[in-house]
Parts: sequence; C-alpha cells; structure tokens
Amino acid sequence: MTSKKRNIAVLVFVLSLFFIAPTMEAQQDSQYTQYMYNTISINPAYAGSRESLSMLGVYRSQWVGLDGAPETLNFSAHSPIGVQGVGIGLGVLSDKLGPTSESILSLDFSYTLRLAKNLKLALGVKGGVSMWNLDPTKLNIQHQNDVSLNQQDYSSPIIGSGVYLYTDKWYVGLSTPNFLETKHYDDIQASTFTEKAHLYLMAGYVFEMNQRLKLKPAFLVKSVTGSPLAVDLSLNALINDGLTLGMSYRLDAAVSVLAGFQLTNTIMVGYTYDYDTTELGNYNDGSHEILLRFELGTRRRGIVNPRFF
Repeated sequence: MTSKKRNIAVLVFVLSLFFIAPTMEAQQDSQYTQYMYNTISINPAYAGSRESLSMLGVYRSQWVGLDGAPETLNFSAHSPIGVQGVGIGLGVLSDKLGPTSESILSLDFSYTLRLAKNLKLALGVKGGVSMWNLDPTKLNIQHQNDVSLNQQDYSSPIIGSGVYLYTDKWYVGLSTPNFLETKHYDDIQASTFTEKAHLYLMAGYVFEMNQRLKLKPAFLVKSVTGSPLAVDLSLNALINDGLTLGMSYRLDAAVSVLAGFQLTNTIMVGYTYDYDTTELGNYNDGSHEILLRFELGTRRRGIVNPRFF
C-alpha cells in the first residue's frame, strides 16, 4: 500500500468512529479502576503494543456488602505476530450483577503505522459474542407466574474498533468496544432490554522526574447517550521501576488508592480500593480490584525497564 493510500485509509477509519459515536446510547460496561493497565479490554488497537506476549487477569468485587453487587472477572492476552505491525488479542469476560450474568468472548486485531521515529498510530478492530442470562431463582418473586421473569438467555454479536496514538512517553486512545445496539425480547415481548454502545477517550503522559521516579497523570472518559459523562482521573508514581503508588478520582462517584508491584521483569501485581462518595457509600464497604500481569518475549532494543502503560 502506498503512503498516500495508507493515509486515506487511516483518515476514513478515524472518521468512522466519530460518525458512529453520536448514535451511542447507554448501559454501562464493566468498569475498572486500573484502566491504565487494562487498555486492551476497551481498545482493540492496543493489541501488540507492549511488543511481547502480555497476559492479564483482573478480578473486581464492587460495593462489597451489598447482596447481588457487581462482580467481574476478566482475562486477556495479546501479542505482536510475525507480520510487521500486526497484533492480535483474546479476551474473556464474566460479569455478574444480581440475578443477571454476562459472558463475553472476543478477538482483537490491530495494525500499527509508524508516523515518525518514536510516534506510532495503531488501528484496531474487535469481534466476538456476548451471552446474557437472567436467573429468576435468585429473585424473591411475588407473582410466580410473571412470564417476564422466566429463565432468559440471549446472545448477540460484538463488533468494535479503536485508534491508539502513542510514543514511549504518552498515549491517546479513542475506541468503542462494541458499536452494535442489540435489542432482546421474548416471544410475546413481555420484557425487553437493550445492549448499548460506549465511547471511550483516554490519555496519559509519563514525566521522568529523575532516574528513580516517574509520574503519570492519566484520564478516561466514558460517554453513553442518556447517561451522565463518566470521568476517571488518576495520578500514579513509579518508584525504582518496581513500586507503583497512585490515587484516582471517579467524578461524583468514588476515590481510589492504587498499589502495584513489579515482582520480576515478567510479573506485575496490582491492587486498588475504591471508596464511594455517593449515598450508596453508606451501605457498602467499598470496592476491591486485583490485577495480575504476566509477560513473555523480548521487547525492542532500547527499552530495558517495564513500560509504565
């Protein structure tokens, strides 16, 4: 592909995200406080960007102490492959909320363009399937013959896309993990629900204060028509390339503390605790999130220490 044709393709891809975005409506996806390390779950263009086989597991228990509170388990793996600039990824998600559960299996594909010596633009697409279940046995049903509360199982396709512009010091990403709006209903339409799409904008910058300390402010904005704009702001400090300490604020929702430990060059463990700043905080013991990342392979020459994003 010639340089001119490649630039046109990039422009069309980026613009398509903005034309899709205005049609998005809302039902919140799973949220993560450690979004800065779990980028692959929301942006397929991130696949392969760490230039190694990167495997990540995240467990989140939200609003501890409330019956039926959200519980999420997410696993992902991504890596560059033999073809220059191409990355692939795999994602598996289990999300539970009260009597409902959702399982997602997805595949990611990315292609990276080198725009300058240290500047890259990655384009990504995501495809997969979502399986949703309602288990009425977990409900206290007053009218046992209510047909809208029968066992329900639905499945729907997933198609998403994203762009990811980055260097070794900063990144900006725009993505929608699934831009299909799917409506489900039973045979007599006694009950319906709709899966809505989400638009994510994220960015971060690494300030190297000295040889032992790096600071990284970052943000994540989640937009869905019909819901308030969700904004996450964070500031993390990387000490001696091994210990990460940070704080995060979710606008009008929660404040969080974060700790991460680079146990070896290949293994990282992270933990966050969220304290709700809403009225709901009076009725739960906060939220916990645990992250484990394992990486194999050799990064490109010149990058010796683990990258901060």
